Amino acid sequence: MLAEVMISVMVVLLLLGFPMMIPLIAGCFVAFFIFMPIPPEIMVQQMLGGIRPAALVAVPMFILAADIITKGHSADRLIDMVMRYVGHMRGGLGVTAAASCALFGAVSGSTQATVVAIGSPLRPRMLEAGYRDSFTLALIVNASDIAMLIPPSIAMIIYGVISGTSIAELFVAGIGPGLLILVLFASYCVFHAWRHDIPTQPKATWQERLKATRDALWPLGFPVIVVGGIYGGIFSPTEAAAVCVAYAFVLEFLIFRSLKWADLFEIAQSTGLITAVVFILVGAGNAFSWAISFNQIPQEILGSIGLDEASAIMVLVAISIAFFIGCMFVDPIVVILVLVPIFAPIVDSAGIDPVLVGVIITLQVAIGSATPPFGCDIFTAIAIFKRPYMDVIRGTPPFVVMLLGVSVALILFPQIALFLPQLAFGK
Repeated sequence: MLAEVMISVMVVLLLLGFPMMIPLIAGCFVAFFIFMPIPPEIMVQQMLGGIRPAALVAVPMFILAADIITKGHSADRLIDMVMRYVGHMRGGLGVTAAASCALFGAVSGSTQATVVAIGSPLRPRMLEAGYRDSFTLALIVNASDIAMLIPPSIAMIIYGVISGTSIAELFVAGIGPGLLILVLFASYCVFHAWRHDIPTQPKATWQERLKATRDALWPLGFPVIVVGGIYGGIFSPTEAAAVCVAYAFVLEFLIFRSLKWADLFEIAQSTGLITAVVFILVGAGNAFSWAISFNQIPQEILGSIGLDEASAIMVLVAISIAFFIGCMFVDPIVVILVLVPIFAPIVDSAGIDPVLVGVIITLQVAIGSATPPFGCDIFTAIAIFKRPYMDVIRGTPPFVVMLLGVSVALILFPQIALFLPQLAFGK
């Protein structure tokens, strides 16, 4: 009864156009104040408890670092470096877009920031070179998924906090799948260019390549800080986030001088607004998770669909489907907050590595974010590029098929994700 009422309230409020934090809080309100025989103050305690973990301190700092470099010159330098090396190949501009999304993902950790920073300068170049706009938009939107897998990843931080999984291991585990997606997308770009006879670009000289590499060395320091620092045991993910903010500030304000002190207020305001939304969602999600766990709703749901005795592969398939469909309609953070506690008991009983589960969930969240009907990256592209909805999603299917193929590969061959954590942490 409680589950049906909570879901009904949330769906009605969503259909009425309320932002996701309102339905989530309303669902908790119904549970705590109507159905549960406990003091209502517990709801507030659970919401505050959700934002108390120290690991969440990394979230606003990674958001701030991403805001600084998105407004600066880091993206342009990364694009220019990749372009100098592969731009002359057949499909080189498409490969440049995919590789630049991967590199910028290692800098920002945000799919939406990647769509803006990489898509804005590269889309006009690709259109001028003869690429169809539907292919260009689909490539940019879907290649931004790599940013959610390559560390740093806010989705992985949220999952790690909720599930109690090592964020450092999650960061390292995302590298293998992210690189696999990059290879698939780059290969498809080459195939597409051959099939549609897209002209090649002039070949850069080695002098131009070396200059572009020197210019990009500073932005390439971000993945060295995050991955190298964590891998080398120099600092934790939270400390890595603080170092990233300092590095981004020095880079854009003092070295590149791409930003002025007057820009700092706008950047801080943007970071504050995004952080507030994220933390409200996390707090409400924790209260929601506590309510459904207290009433044993996850056990009822999983038992009703027969997952309580399913094999590990079937559990991973069910998780993939649930998160993929969920993120097609709802914000990724909300989906993680709601569904992770539901699947947690069955993951434990099946003996599945939570790091593998975290990578699969992050991948499904990324795919759903770029998939119709309501993937958030689609609407970011609509707002940035001023293109109709159908134009943005028209070229999506081939990329979604490749991403789902990587999902299947992860389920069947977990070492794609687990090899590097085992190597780094001796698991």
